[in-house]
Formats: sequence, C-alpha cells, structure tokens
Amino acid sequence: MEELLETFQLEHVEATLHPIFCSEDSAIRLMVMDSVRCCVATRELNANELEVVASHNLGVRQAKIAIDAFALIVNKENPDTLITMDEVRGLVSGKITRWEQMPRSGLTGEVKLVFDDSGSSTVRYMRDSLCNGQELKGNLYAQGSNPAVIETVKSDPTVIGVVGTNWLKGDRDSAMNSFEGLDVKVLKVSRENTEDAIGWKPYQYRILTGDYPLIRSVYVMTTDPRVRSNVKTLFFFMKGQKGQTIICNSSQMLPNLPVQNKSVNIN
Repeated sequence: MEELLETFQLEHVEATLHPIFCSEDSAIRLMVMDSVRCCVATRELNANELEVVASHNLGVRQAKIAIDAFALIVNKENPDTLITMDEVRGLVSGKITRWEQMPRSGLTGEVKLVFDDSGSSTVRYMRDSLCNGQELKGNLYAQGSNPAVIETVKSDPTVIGVVGTNWLKGDRDSAMNSFEGLDVKVLKVSRENTEDAIGWKPYQYRILTGDYPLIRSVYVMTTDPRVRSNVKTLFFFMKGQKGQTIICNSSQMLPNLPVQNKSVNIN
C-alpha cells in the first residue's frame, strides 16, 4: 500500500494523501460512517453497510484488485514442514490444542495459533471460511500486528503464526521466489488429509493454479460521489495496469489481470 500511494503521489502532485492503516473492521466502519471515502479490504460491503451508506446519499464502487495468500509460519527449530486444512480447522475450532493431535508433528505439548488483530481480515477469514461463521475457539492469541506475529514465532517454538505472505518479503524489490533464508519456516498447506498428502507454499504460481488453499480476495472501494476527484483517480489507479503491476511485483498478491503461465525447460 505504501508503494502504491507513493507512486500515485508522484504522478498526482496535487493530491494530498492521509492514509490510515488499521484493522479491517475499523477501515470499513470509517467508510460506512463517511469518515473516509476510499478503503481497501478483503471483503465487499454487506447489505446493512450498503444501507447505511445509502442513508448518507452516497453510492459505492467496488473492484477486486488482488488475490492475497496467508502464510502459516513456525519457528526454525520446529521439525514440521506440512499442515493440512483439516488440522487448521481443528486449531481454530478448539478441536486441536496439542501438537500430539497432529499425526505429522514432531513436537509435543500445547500448540498455540497467533495472528495479528482480533478485528482483522485474518480473523474474519478464519471465522467465515474455516468455522462456518462460528466464533473461534482454542489456543488463539492476537499479537497486535503482523510483524509482532513474526517476532513471536521467532522466539517461541510452540506457536504457529498466521500472516499475510507479503509480510515475509522484507525489502525485496520483487515478489518472492523462495522462502529460504527467512528467520522463520513457512509450512506447506495441503487440502488432503491422507498419509501421503502433498502440500504447497504460497507462491504466486500456486495462488494462480489454486493449489494453495489459504487465499482471499482484496477489494478497493469508494463512496466519493464526484465524477472527477483525486479519490476516484486513486480508485482507478489501483485497479488499472500501473497499480496492478505494483501489486504483482512488490508483494505476494496476484493482480486481477490476464496472467501468462509459461512452462520453461532449462538444459
């Protein structure tokens, strides 16, 4: 987001940007209550929220700008390399609370799942997509931010961290093509729950093919009623080619534009 806004500001020097980085709940609430008129979130507005926006005599434009992936990370001392979706559901529903309950695990004792914020899109995804809308249970702990999750995982071998994959990118100028060399280990995630289950890491290619299961859509929304404004220009910039290129090259998000998939043989 910082790179998107910086590039937009360079092209539109007349625009003054005041970004607010906050949880998804807070971001959507600010827009619905007309405190801001542009928002990036991982869901579209629901019927009740659209009704509140309409009561302010405003409409909403919403556009999908990316597909984002979650990464499940563990301490480098953790011998585990793979986790199944059934095990992830067990962790967030309270059915799995110990490492011994996961057959492939080489650890014993209590297992803890840590995430960023109780009002974040990560929590909403786990509740809606993994728990059928039910409240989360088990050994779940909010750390306040994605960097705090990474630091917790680095210091505690008993936890599994949930972070947006692009938070692992650091200062790299392009999307990651390897998760080696990190201070944490990225787990493979499998849809299967068999003995010979095959898992995948959240590379852009595995997002494209649908092999990696922990993905979500990202939307930009605006309630600005003006036909021409800096807010509207920012909206179209994010969904346009230049904004999409930044999203593709600078994070693990996959842009919502035609993508070429080529097989290459190197002799």
